[in-house]
Amino acid sequence: MNSKVNPWLMLFSRSLFFVLFQGLIAMFFLVSGVQSPWHESTRWWPIVVFPANLVSLYLLLRLYKAENKHFWDTLRFSRETWKNDLLWFFGFSLLAMPIAAIPRVPLANAIFGNADISTNLLFSPIPTWAFWASFLFPLTIWFAELPTYFGYCMPRIADQLKNTWLAWILSSLFLAAQHMFLPLIFNGGYLLWRFGMFLPFSLAIGLTLKLRPRLLPYVVIGHALLDISTVLVYLMI
Repeated sequence: MNSKVNPWLMLFSRSLFFVLFQGLIAMFFLVSGVQSPWHESTRWWPIVVFPANLVSLYLLLRLYKAENKHFWDTLRFSRETWKNDLLWFFGFSLLAMPIAAIPRVPLANAIFGNADISTNLLFSPIPTWAFWASFLFPLTIWFAELPTYFGYCMPRIADQLKNTWLAWILSSLFLAAQHMFLPLIFNGGYLLWRFGMFLPFSLAIGLTLKLRPRLLPYVVIGHALLDISTVLVYLMI
């Protein structure tokens, strides 16, 4: 393993995993004789996240071990500062929730003329068993997504570039960009919408963790709860 290259590769890793596992699903539909197998694969994106999270965890465990560190230490709560950390987290949550929610509909209206078009692209009906299996996505996201971009990549890229602000921007951009590939739909408006709707939230999370890295265990739990609400959208389809 190349300690200098690894953080840069990890910036791309989750986007590649999403495409890879969606591709495997598309191949299954192709072999099964389904028309438009790639299009059919897009509806199964909540299932794609689970194996991607497991692979991310495996890589993080390996990378931290190569540095003689323990990955799980990054997700431990500090007994000495937990009161202040909790106050910071509540303050961050009050700001982050509207930042996460507000861009979605106005941006979709600006791009598509109707937010329902973007929603229909992202959320297609899935079987009941797949709905329940989709909860593996938020139940595993906490140890895979934010720890990749802000626990592992951001501090190491900052050390290399000698610029913490640039490392924050790069890590946040790649976090936002990964959503363009979840699922990957070959539609320019959709790709712009997926990137744009997550960019403010990604920058906000990254800035919070840049200023107070000890908040990582709190933020990953909050992030997982937000993603549970995403899965629950299927109840309204």
